[in-house]
Amino acid sequence: MNSLVVKRIESKKHIDLEEVSRLLEEQTELQSINVINWEKFPYLPEVKFRIAHSNNQIWLKYYVNEQNILAARTEVNSSVSRDSCVEFFFDPLGDGSYYNFEFNCIGTPHLAYGPDRHTREFVAPKKIKQLIKKESSLGDLPFDEKSGGHQWEMTIVLPAEILTSHDGIKLEGLRSRSNFYKCGDDTSEKHYLSWNPVGTERPDFHRPEFFGTLIFE
Repeated sequence: MNSLVVKRIESKKHIDLEEVSRLLEEQTELQSINVINWEKFPYLPEVKFRIAHSNNQIWLKYYVNEQNILAARTEVNSSVSRDSCVEFFFDPLGDGSYYNFEFNCIGTPHLAYGPDRHTREFVAPKKIKQLIKKESSLGDLPFDEKSGGHQWEMTIVLPAEILTSHDGIKLEGLRSRSNFYKCGDDTSEKHYLSWNPVGTERPDFHRPEFFGTLIFE
């Protein structure tokens, strides 16, 4: 199982995404999402990420280099995993119940909480729009699939308040479970990559028993 120390970054309480991106670039190391878990889906785009926390917020930045990009979904909590998508599954207390943060390549978010794929409760779209900040280098307008090779980045800020089933949680000193993913169900080269290996017969990211460890400074 992979283990990762999530660096604590000192910053002002109110900074923009450009500053978040700069601080992540300066103070954190690149991690890779490069595990091909299922032979039926061998396509391997180049996917990396950075993670840190600051002022009780989780900061993420994804870097993707892939052949085809797709961004058809614009509605919060729609099936963004069918587009070019990056994901962060997060079990704050390591008790088996987790949040699935999913973002297509134009930043359309999908977020729910529960113990497995079938028992999940969506976080209200209004709260998602209010609390989550994100910015993609591809902008925020939908488009049909584009081929020919594309690089894109996304910076995301997740305040602890978005962890709606963990009121008052503090990230500092937390030992959690997590996995990071890249997928694209409806792209021409369907793929399912992970940070920590997933030991299932078929693609299934909703398996917290295969999460790695996050240790928040």
